[in-house]
Amino acid sequence: MNDSPPTPATRAVLDVWCELQCPDCHRAAADLRALRERYGDALEIRLRHFPLEKHRHAYAAAQAAEEAYAQGRGDEYVAAVLARAEELGRRGEELLVEVARELGLDAEEVDTALIDGRHLLAVDADQAEGRAIGVTGTPTYVIGGERLDGGRSQEGLRERIEEIADRLLGRDAAG
Repeated sequence: MNDSPPTPATRAVLDVWCELQCPDCHRAAADLRALRERYGDALEIRLRHFPLEKHRHAYAAAQAAEEAYAQGRGDEYVAAVLARAEELGRRGEELLVEVARELGLDAEEVDTALIDGRHLLAVDADQAEGRAIGVTGTPTYVIGGERLDGGRSQEGLRERIEEIADRLLGRDAAG
């Protein structure tokens, strides 16, 4: 008989339903950076697309982000576009290609991906899954089966995510 405690998970997953034209997602980026710093590879943070109809360029931005991931620089691209979310509202696809160029991505390939729609299914699948679990706005987080809505306020969300991640990873609160 084995009386040892259960082995903690070596990795937890945080799904973040986000859209790149969303000012709340822009503000949440600092929390995501802090979570990456605290947990490193122990917490897998997965961007899930949830473009909102009220943001005209969000759907194109999601597709461009998928192309950036395909080119191996998705997280950097997402951070750069989120930092310019307001500008994205004014400039649209022109900005998406410009950011790709600034990061050294194949900007022509990003532009082509927006035209040929090669990432539409990935964006649509994320959006459908989000709707199925009750996502209505962004950012929305899911960790350990718990959904946390951040669209109205980020207040206290990072702390709650850390509590859940610590539990899933078998860490004490001190980390």
